[in-house]
Amino acid sequence: MAKQGASVRLSGEAPAGTAPSRRERVREATLREIKGIARRNLSEHGASGVSLRAIAREMGMTAPGLYRYFASLDDLVVSLKADFYNELAEAVGSAEESLPPDDVDGRLHAALRAFRTWALANRAEFALLFGPQYDRPRGSPAIEAGRRFAATFFALFDRLLEERRFTPPDEDGISPALRRQLEAFAERTGFTTDNASNGALHVMMSCWVRLYGLVCMEVFQHLSVVMDDMEPLFEAELRDILEGLGVTYRAP
Repeated sequence: MAKQGASVRLSGEAPAGTAPSRRERVREATLREIKGIARRNLSEHGASGVSLRAIAREMGMTAPGLYRYFASLDDLVVSLKADFYNELAEAVGSAEESLPPDDVDGRLHAALRAFRTWALANRAEFALLFGPQYDRPRGSPAIEAGRRFAATFFALFDRLLEERRFTPPDEDGISPALRRQLEAFAERTGFTTDNASNGALHVMMSCWVRLYGLVCMEVFQHLSVVMDDMEPLFEAELRDILEGLGVTYRAP
């Protein structure tokens, strides 16, 4: 069953305020059908189950006909990733924005829990986004959508730094090799505020790796043989991480 994604601008869609022509409406509908079938196949069979030939066959089209919409399977996958990142960003952003702007603690709790909730509800999509990655040129719609997702957490973490909730470690204790990687991370993601020292970036990355790693283990059921409910462990880790950042833990 195809899942509903967030509304995103499709290639060929008319600019806002301009009524699309019949040809544009048909193209938009076809794009949505292609991606809806691709998402269903992804959910049912994993990434290996998504192919242009199979989609064309289900739609009653020829494979060459489908190439008018996506030049290759890789182009379709990139478009799907952009949709999924936008959907995830919308879920995280909506959860965060449901709380008052000055409630940084509550917004951080809500955003992190929304990330886990979306991941568990969309396991195949999560695997496509966060599985093995291959280099894509900057400006790729998937990369830009990923930056939008990350921006929510960058902004919240920057608020903690601005409010001096915790003291980042001294940069002298960071090895030159790690320092280069942290600086590259900041440059590539755009997280280059005045507060984003290498020590602060190291703390943020360490916190993210812990929570993201736990969500990955739950999504991919790595502990299912020994643990049938990962939420208590997630909440315990969330509490430990947030309290280390000067954030008061709130039970769900």
